Amino acid sequence: MRTALAQVVVAIAFLTAAGAGGFLAYRLLGARTSSLTAIQSPTVRSRPSAAESDGSAPPARKIPERLPEVSMADSGGAQHKLSDWKGRPLMVNFWATWCDPCRREIPLLKSLRRERSGEALEVIGIAVDFRAAVIEYTHQIGIDYPVLIGEKDGMAAIDAFGMDTVFPFTVFADRQGRIFTVKVGELRRDEANVILDRLHDVDEGRLELTAARQRAAADVARLEAEHARQSAVQPRDDPPRT
Repeated sequence: MRTALAQVVVAIAFLTAAGAGGFLAYRLLGARTSSLTAIQSPTVRSRPSAAESDGSAPPARKIPERLPEVSMADSGGAQHKLSDWKGRPLMVNFWATWCDPCRREIPLLKSLRRERSGEALEVIGIAVDFRAAVIEYTHQIGIDYPVLIGEKDGMAAIDAFGMDTVFPFTVFADRQGRIFTVKVGELRRDEANVILDRLHDVDEGRLELTAARQRAAADVARLEAEHARQSAVQPRDDPPRT
């Protein structure tokens, strides 16, 4: 409980220091309790609510069809755009050092990049966090893929992708820069491999983009249902004896 509270305090302090204000602090705190895990198509992410339909609330934002041209600095201060990696399939992972599931999935991101080097897969980390904290953490755990760092710039990048501040989330894009899908929440290896296999089918011309998205979504839904069943039947620890 104390750890979770400390992370929330750090998150609020970061947003205040970055000049984001109370509204973004609310977005971040709400996102930390989110249970979204399904991959989503880069169209409208949810149906409009009744409030949105009658004009009393803003309409749902849309994930763009192509990677937005966001620009952020790496750990050395050099500016990069996502188009710098044009011609390669990408996983663009949004994270923060204080986010537990973000930290847990970093070893998987490193492994996927190494295992799929023959497909030219590149992983780009976008750290929405204090610059000094990110640099220290990346050196500490040995992140070997490019990491772009931004406080206000990171929040602007999230908006450019049409997303809410829900960490982590990972954007998958093909060699042409088209957004294939977005995975909200911590990546599992089997889900990541399903998405990347279908993405590779698109890049190799074996599947059309829409068909590949549909197959990936169906396969990930099946895996999630399987994970849920396994969790439900896992034996619980015996109660303490008296």
